[in-house]
Amino acid sequence: MTEETLIETVENQIADGEPKKVKETLMRLVMTGTPREEAIQWMACALAIEVSDVMLNDASFNETRYNKHLSALPNLDWMED
Repeated sequence: MTEETLIETVENQIADGEPKKVKETLMRLVMTGTPREEAIQWMACALAIEVSDVMLNDASFNETRYNKHLSALPNLDWMED
């Protein structure tokens, strides 16, 4: 999945309001001074972790883990795991 596709997916999640945590995360990040474009890129990183797991491990999308990563933003330390 390309970065562009990940960003488009995050934008679609925001527009659809699902998962709910996506829109909440964007609002939180923007309200604390993060430029919207940067916030969307960070959120796309969280989505990339889940997409990679699905593809590499033939796993189901883990919304709980995705929400956990979204909650941790702007801290990206979890990307090192």
